[in-house]
Amino acid sequence: MTETQLPVPLDVDAELEAIARRYRAAGGVGINVLNMIGGRAENLLDRLPDKVRGQLETATVKALDHAMSAAHNSRARVPDQASWLNTAVAAAMGAAGGAGGLPTALAELPVTTTLLLRVIEGVASEYGFDTEAENVRFDCVRVFSAAGPLSDDDGSDLAFLTARLALSGKAVQTIIHKVAPRLAVVLGQKLAAQAVPVLGAFAGAATNYAYTSYYQDMAHVHFGLRKLAIEADVSPEELNRRLMEKMRGVPRG
Repeated sequence: MTETQLPVPLDVDAELEAIARRYRAAGGVGINVLNMIGGRAENLLDRLPDKVRGQLETATVKALDHAMSAAHNSRARVPDQASWLNTAVAAAMGAAGGAGGLPTALAELPVTTTLLLRVIEGVASEYGFDTEAENVRFDCVRVFSAAGPLSDDDGSDLAFLTARLALSGKAVQTIIHKVAPRLAVVLGQKLAAQAVPVLGAFAGAATNYAYTSYYQDMAHVHFGLRKLAIEADVSPEELNRRLMEKMRGVPRG
């Protein structure tokens, strides 16, 4: 008679600790970029012309509108790539965008946003989520609610993990407009970094590398928690609270 193998109990604390490690590491590259360009994240936006700052949110909405369809449709034609290749492609795009200063950086913005969203969708798929499902696609956009890699956030960006949004016929535009204000600040920091005199293409490559690495990690945090909630039968809110306890007082990077 064969002895029945019982499933190994899921160690929720160990899983949360692994997710916390991923979160702590997310901003490390951004710190190096800030050191390279000689500044602080909160001062970067001051380097942009007033006209550009005033148009950031509108440009971000347009970039997300484009990315929502372009990133998703591309997955049917081009398979997901390894993370190193994603960051390499993003760095090359950033170099091209930074080579011509602010004008080329602005032109590159929607392309990079599409790549970032495509990378986030790839992570969702890796965790077994169907990217054809509307709520999963919205979750991919919601990952952009996390503070960017150039921000010294205190962990409050983890609030996006349990954000709730009623799905409706206007849900796509609702989530885009909900995310746009914060992402506009994040992308504004990226533009300012790329427009740094002299550094040009190098700064563009470095910022895109940082952004791709960061949002890849934050997607792992988000969808790792979502999968853990299902497997452990624990509410996302409870997991988020426990993760915040682990993160409290622990610097990122």
